[in-house]
Amino acid sequence: MPRRFSRRFRTWTGLLLTAHLGLVLCLLPASTSAAVPNAAVAAPGTFRNPLNAGPDPFMTYFNGNYYLTSSQGDRITMWRSPSLGTLATANPITVWSDGDPSRNRNIWAPEFYRFGDRWYLYYTADDGVDDHHRLYVLESERDDPAGPYHFKAKLAPPNHAGDFSIDPGILQHNGRLYLAYSGVNQFQHNGLNIAPMSNPSTVSGDAVPINADGGCPEVREGPEFLYRNGRTWMTYSTCDTGKPDYQVWMMSLPSTADPLVAGNWVQHQGPVLSRADDRGVFGPGHHAFFRSPDGREDWIVYHAKTTSAYTYGDRTTRAQKFSWRADGSPDFGRPLALGATQDLPSGDPGSGNYWINDDGRSSGLGSIVYSGAWNSGTGCATQCFWGDDHWSQEAGATATFSFTGTRIALLSVKDVGNGYAGLSIDGGSEQRVDFHGAIRTGESLQYLSPRLAHGQHTLRIRVTGQHNGQSGASYVSIDRAEVYTD
Repeated sequence: MPRRFSRRFRTWTGLLLTAHLGLVLCLLPASTSAAVPNAAVAAPGTFRNPLNAGPDPFMTYFNGNYYLTSSQGDRITMWRSPSLGTLATANPITVWSDGDPSRNRNIWAPEFYRFGDRWYLYYTADDGVDDHHRLYVLESERDDPAGPYHFKAKLAPPNHAGDFSIDPGILQHNGRLYLAYSGVNQFQHNGLNIAPMSNPSTVSGDAVPINADGGCPEVREGPEFLYRNGRTWMTYSTCDTGKPDYQVWMMSLPSTADPLVAGNWVQHQGPVLSRADDRGVFGPGHHAFFRSPDGREDWIVYHAKTTSAYTYGDRTTRAQKFSWRADGSPDFGRPLALGATQDLPSGDPGSGNYWINDDGRSSGLGSIVYSGAWNSGTGCATQCFWGDDHWSQEAGATATFSFTGTRIALLSVKDVGNGYAGLSIDGGSEQRVDFHGAIRTGESLQYLSPRLAHGQHTLRIRVTGQHNGQSGASYVSIDRAEVYTD
């Protein structure tokens, strides 16, 4: 499917992932072995992905907080948190919505940069027609990544003024600014282009096409930049983001070379971040970079899926630390399994998060008790935390997590044979949640409790025995709970 067509569906599936909460049964055995998270007891200095339920993430750390954006479709939303471990529970901040019908639909891939004492937020949007996507920039009214913002300009290189363009990124090279983006050129409909800028909101010349490799013919998008060891490193995503082989490739430029001379860019051979089937990670890409709070570590934030199915849903935001090779190039390693325990970035104050597995193991003050008939097993393999889950379709069966903290999140797989459950906190009123999914996906964020007073609480999941018209059964499954203590 051509990228310009398939991308129309990315926003809707991302919104569905964010809006609909549910649990699911692991019915079918997986062909890969279980990806087991770090078995060490979690401490205040650890966290687990996902950080957000949206795709196309961009993040930075500024003045004591992480700021994260992801594609939301009809607006630009930002999440702010002092610790990486609590970004998943941060309240969303709508920093921009637009009344202009020519640019208020299919808003994707926001990125924000600080120039002077103002922030500039770059994004792409259209009027409801995918091929009408164009690039825009907002300017903050004060020195705050979360705004407020006002509309500043449309960004259009003269030689591509009326052409499809998405995924703006800013290249800062030898004291000058350049707009990098994905759009029409002689190599791809979604190819890499770089244009000069005279200031953060003005394109000052024609775009130059970059003929970048990618292991597939259809897409080069999401350009991002690193500056180290005498070179500028441009990483970018390739292939269709709905495919499991969506991946990251890389080119580089000597620090003294002109980025508008396409021949100055040197191609790195092969992907630098790609699928890891044995860890249940598919389609890692559309990424960005950020530094740890103390500036000592480099981190990548990206989206990926837990299914090899061709889908634009199930894309969640993850982060992991990366290093540098002896030849001066970045080493992103392999994408980690969703739920793998990682150390927080250096200088992060910590969040005290801990997990409770469906079998009762916990890295903190947590446990789980079942009533009624439940099955358990390891058939879901890499799609489950610790490779196992519990499931039941017996009406009235319950699973009750006991935890000490301020909030609890429930993560599990979604599947075609799941039904409704009733969830309640501390014996209160039930919230009905649909655990059905059109395809099987792992460790999705199914439920996030309201904020609670710090102390001992319970989350009860009750099987109703009912399901929607698209589901084939009424199962409910239990996998991982993430507990927040701050």
